[in-house]
Amino acid sequence: MIGPFLPRRQFLLQAGALPVGGLHLGTLLQAATLRQTQTLPEFRRAKACILLFMWGGPSHLDTLDPKPSAPEEVRGPFRSIATRVPGLEVSEHFRQLSQVADKVAIVRSLNHDDPAHLSSAHTTLTGQLPPVNKSDAIPPSDRDTPHIGSVMSALRQFPGALPSFVSMPWVVSHPAAPGGRAPGQHGGWLGHGYDPLMIEGDPNQPGWKIPALSLIDGQSPERLAGRRHLLQKLAEQHRQWEATARVSQLGQQQTQAMQLLGDPSVTEAFDLSAEPDSMRDRYGRNIHGQCVLLARRLVERGVPLVSVNWHNDGQNFWDTHGNNFNRLQNDLIPPSDRALATLLSDLDDRGLLDETLVVWVGEFGRRPQINNAGREHHPWCYSGLLAGGGIRGGQVYGASDATGHSPAERPVSPHDLVATMYHALGVTEETMLHDELNRPHRVMTGRPIYELF
Repeated sequence: MIGPFLPRRQFLLQAGALPVGGLHLGTLLQAATLRQTQTLPEFRRAKACILLFMWGGPSHLDTLDPKPSAPEEVRGPFRSIATRVPGLEVSEHFRQLSQVADKVAIVRSLNHDDPAHLSSAHTTLTGQLPPVNKSDAIPPSDRDTPHIGSVMSALRQFPGALPSFVSMPWVVSHPAAPGGRAPGQHGGWLGHGYDPLMIEGDPNQPGWKIPALSLIDGQSPERLAGRRHLLQKLAEQHRQWEATARVSQLGQQQTQAMQLLGDPSVTEAFDLSAEPDSMRDRYGRNIHGQCVLLARRLVERGVPLVSVNWHNDGQNFWDTHGNNFNRLQNDLIPPSDRALATLLSDLDDRGLLDETLVVWVGEFGRRPQINNAGREHHPWCYSGLLAGGGIRGGQVYGASDATGHSPAERPVSPHDLVATMYHALGVTEETMLHDELNRPHRVMTGRPIYELF
């Protein structure tokens, strides 16, 4: 079993209770010494990215690409509504988004040919095909392409105690998929030193704290500093019988882990209680809204990439094979609409939108035909949304056909979408990274959508 995400007790035992043998803190930390250096080009409008991953596959027909002229068995019961952008319509349940449509670019021609949740999630989060494509049976492995957050951690050194890549509120999984967890959510072939800091739980719950950043009961920062000193002494002894480079890196990771546990700025960054009640209400007093608010707090403090995965709601997420319209209207669209629209307005008000790329997308769409009040998987055409980070708002890129079955204009692959994210963040199409065996890998395999900027 791979170990991209350590449980709380194991992390605390390793970082706070001092065992040295087998210590592995890559879950929380980017490697202190980069194995490769890259020169980023002049275009780097986005200093940070918030990825809102709508796990399960939202129906494009019932969200961002309504078809009011299609037959009822295709368009469904939802109406389309006008937005602030003339000629641009969205689902009637995205009312708050409709009021900030001038800030967003909607891509309506996303497409691929993989109807499996797990493997298509890998492609969506990495911009590259997984080791085994079109499969729900293959769990994460060290052969996966690194998540875009892991890649940015490798390309761009991030100073300070905060992690460079944060993911929340869970490692996306699917109960109907034999492989369980989706691949592509961690450091992959870059190594576990580039895994995200995984923030789990419901930040909307009273008294919520981040388990991974909590000290063992009775453990003070001063006592932790003493243990850090002892670890350094032990590392000096271990250098007599282990490779110097490995021990040096281990010591650096131990030091950074303890800085996370004891640094007040880290605690403050994750403290949602510091936000006014009115702001928490704006984002929505629910798990998704509070995660998105936390993402804003983190990028505001310099964290380069935050991924907010649609949470485990116990009802198969956006995978609406049945009860599609009730689920969308009552459970899925309202918190997503509120959090997304509030995030865009909040970032803009703070002067951060132009340098923060926001992406809203799932792994695929839903079939135009309605089946037992639901829609089946449909990767052959779906929609996504981008804003900020140099993206020109108030536009639609690409188009689907009359029923939303296939792209009609300017098709876009998930490889192209991730390449567009990299372009906004200042990564060139020629950028290469090396894995732990020093084999070169091209970061981008798609073409950035330059027309969006």
